[in-house]
Amino acid sequence: MRTRVKICGITNVEDARLAISAGVDALGFNMFRGSKRFVNLEEIREILMQLPPFVTRVGLFVNEGVERINEICAQANFDLLQFHGDESDEFCSQFRKPYIKAVRVKPGFDFQTEIARYPGSAGILLDAFVADQFGGTGKTINWRELSGSGVEITLAGGLQASNVNEAISVVRPYAVDVSSGVEVEAGRKDPVKVKDFMAAVAAADAIRVVR
Repeated sequence: MRTRVKICGITNVEDARLAISAGVDALGFNMFRGSKRFVNLEEIREILMQLPPFVTRVGLFVNEGVERINEICAQANFDLLQFHGDESDEFCSQFRKPYIKAVRVKPGFDFQTEIARYPGSAGILLDAFVADQFGGTGKTINWRELSGSGVEITLAGGLQASNVNEAISVVRPYAVDVSSGVEVEAGRKDPVKVKDFMAAVAAADAIRVVR
């Protein structure tokens, strides 16, 4: 099975096109005002209007209010929502769009319990836990603690070209999600890092097929 790739923290058309040309499956747009990769609604609309079809557009929210999410979704044609805060399944399920729930992995993490909390989700994204931060930290998870979970997940947290091969080999995720690992600086993607990351994912998939 081919590992899907999402590049998150897209802030401009050039980086979106770069990612698409490299072969990514999904682009993430950060609507969290506390993020260095935040983009406002006008910028999001401008970027989305210039994207080709068959690329999943993901809107990322962190503890945002219902009215604001509805306002953004009415104007930005997201295919999928990603909730990265303390939202419940009931909250995430009310927006008439499929959603994935990000869960931050910390000591004592019980994978099956967390999965059960979000029965309405289209998928679960696992990210590293850093107090008072919601993704894009560059911190990794102890992948071997996730091995054999039996659930298809999206793996995030400190991934880059140098370690994504190992992460895929150990966890065997459905997808990987990268942001800081392919950047020159927060919100600006590096063409070489994006290319190298995609090549590393492809190499890991080739090994999976052989096995």
